Amino acid sequence: MSATDALHPPVLFAPEHEEFAQWVREFAAPHAESYLERAHREEFPWDLAEKMAAQGLLGLGVSEENGGQGRIGEVLTKTHLGIAHEELAYANFYLSQLAYTNNLTGPLLERFLAPDVAKDWVRGIVEGRHVVALGLTEPGSGSDAMAMRAKAEKVDGGWKLNGEKTSITFAPHAKAMITFVKARGATPEESGVTAFLVPLDSDGVSMQKFPDAGWKPLGRAGVFLDDVFVPDEYVIGGVGNGFRLVMSEFDYTRSVIGLMSTGVARNALDITIDYVKSRKAFGKPVASFQGVSFPIAENATKLEAARWLTYRALSLADAGRPFTKEAAMTKLYATDVSLQTIRDCIVAHGHSGFAEELPLQAMLRDVSGLEIGEGTPQIQKVVIGRALLGREATA
Repeated sequence: MSATDALHPPVLFAPEHEEFAQWVREFAAPHAESYLERAHREEFPWDLAEKMAAQGLLGLGVSEENGGQGRIGEVLTKTHLGIAHEELAYANFYLSQLAYTNNLTGPLLERFLAPDVAKDWVRGIVEGRHVVALGLTEPGSGSDAMAMRAKAEKVDGGWKLNGEKTSITFAPHAKAMITFVKARGATPEESGVTAFLVPLDSDGVSMQKFPDAGWKPLGRAGVFLDDVFVPDEYVIGGVGNGFRLVMSEFDYTRSVIGLMSTGVARNALDITIDYVKSRKAFGKPVASFQGVSFPIAENATKLEAARWLTYRALSLADAGRPFTKEAAMTKLYATDVSLQTIRDCIVAHGHSGFAEELPLQAMLRDVSGLEIGEGTPQIQKVVIGRALLGREATA
């Protein structure tokens, strides 16, 4: 048991949650050593996807009929998903990212795409044969999603899409992208922000890959749509319902990001605890100096608070209660605390903490990306402020 494992006694979880956590932990642990090597390469981790698929970790929330572990609320809960992401992130950040995207897109396609169309796409995700990226952000509309300019025009048998999406994680390796554009049909009822499944080998699709500081194995790119034809059956959730689909997932994804952050930071803290107990200065372990032990104590406390804030948000979700404010608090606090923890861990190691031989600098870069995705800290504060003060007071 690691030092940070001891911080969360089983009594705070139901027995089935503890069993599930142990199941994920035992799968993830052997993949911890490959994290640092992968962090410096741009090779997509298809081998991890294959192993996760065999374990059933890419089908959380997908029906058993389509090869998954069962839909959320029927077999698993969102708390289960949070546990999975935290345990995977602790061992290897890229495991958690594969779980995050595939366990979001798979259930989304299964629920809102025509069943005969969805089946092959969902099974491909669950079996680790392909990934489907999410394309919401545009060069001029990140946090202000409704400012999107990409559009779809109705044509015979489908739609023609034009526009640009940017900062699309997985895009260089994805088979398709779920993208959100402003559709214009023959009537107002056939118009509005709409989600489309766009195969990325379609005519008119081009891509520009981004060189990133972190997330290197996953890839990120801008995707250009130039008269891309998408058939009617590839509309997700109906015309005009795209914004509702986006907003319905934000609270959940922000909560999961909080646990991915704390998972990585707990690993960094455990590495540091082992180091300061063995490293000696002035004839004794550096852990005996308050300048070293106090930051560890403070960060461990804050990480634990962040974790349980997140699990509270997910428990509200499982109870069918609103959790928008709590999800924003989670993302704001957990990513901030996790980044500070990792920075303090680097300092505790001295010059070796800054070296590429240790995973700490890679952890810092990867968690920095989590702080930005699904809304920056400033956006989370806007969401929290509106919940507390009312929209009129924060306009």
